[in-house]
Amino acid sequence: MSQAAPAPEADERVKEMSSLRQALIRPELGGICGTVLVFTFFALTAFDSGMFNAQGVLNWSVVSAQFMIIAVGACLLMIAGEFDLSVGSMIGFAGMMIAIFSVTLGWPVWFSILLTFVICTAIGALNGFIVIRTGLPSFIVTLAFLFILRGFTIYFPQTLERKTIIGGIKDAAEGDWLAPIFGGKIGQGLFQWLGDNGIIGVFERGTRAGQPVVDGIPMLIVWAIGLVIVGHIILTRTRFGNWIFAAGGDAESARNSGVPVNRVKILMFMFTAFCATVFATCQVMEFGSAGADRGLLKEFEAIIAVVIGGALLTGGYGSVIGAALGALIFGVVQQGLFFAGVESSLFRVFLGVILLFAVILNTYIRRMITGER
Repeated sequence: MSQAAPAPEADERVKEMSSLRQALIRPELGGICGTVLVFTFFALTAFDSGMFNAQGVLNWSVVSAQFMIIAVGACLLMIAGEFDLSVGSMIGFAGMMIAIFSVTLGWPVWFSILLTFVICTAIGALNGFIVIRTGLPSFIVTLAFLFILRGFTIYFPQTLERKTIIGGIKDAAEGDWLAPIFGGKIGQGLFQWLGDNGIIGVFERGTRAGQPVVDGIPMLIVWAIGLVIVGHIILTRTRFGNWIFAAGGDAESARNSGVPVNRVKILMFMFTAFCATVFATCQVMEFGSAGADRGLLKEFEAIIAVVIGGALLTGGYGSVIGAALGALIFGVVQQGLFFAGVESSLFRVFLGVILLFAVILNTYIRRMITGER
């Protein structure tokens, strides 16, 4: 009789890890726990306030989508080991450029939008180029651009229009082929059917009887979901995603392994600028105007959302899904405080507390990963 082959010996170089430990070091863990806690809290305190009816869900979904769009770009850049503090100013600058090109100069809205995207992504590339060539911290370089872009956002409209708010964008966008991609809605027919059948209700008072409470999904939400999906696929399913992790984890080792670290980082700065421009374009199409104060503090809110989602401030670790959950937490809390009748200024208190908690949790996770004490 043939004897059974002996079982292969365990490779002593491979360290086994329990399922619990594997779950604990997932970057999305903090975002998942925070999301469950937030929804549980408001389900208990604001369930009858309208927060979870069709209109309420739309309200906090729109706010969450705003955070989500810029959080995706900030997440990939932070995983690559860099920061961009000019995101908020980029939002205001991009919106103002669209307004100036389309309203003040009278150019077609589609051309104004495309030209703005080119300009803003070029500025993102310039940010990355300066960081790579000078070796300066991205914190310093992008902080400088925060002031530069905000200054131009105020200077241009004051010089051309003698004011810091430019309206009339909706009129200029009438009949434009590109504007609805950022300012339109999808699913109007579906929501009208839901309203007609009493599934989501209709306005009791309004301009038109029988109008559904929610008449479509804003493109802002579509863009947010699309960017999250694309960002997650790039990060987890492609070689370029591995390069992003490598560039943020140990740039020198990544270079020695053939990873084009400089190109990866510059592309991530460009992608962050692209996300900020998407946000700005959706915003100006929704409000029909551009203001010099748009985007204030958005850079910090994006970073906080990413940190809540499990990304390490040191780079090389994070998750787009986690960042999206962090943005969802922001949107739900911001609107939930209103529905619960809580003073809205406490939202800033929440930001500070959740940031501190997230950094402490991320520090603990990093020590679990690296074995530090």
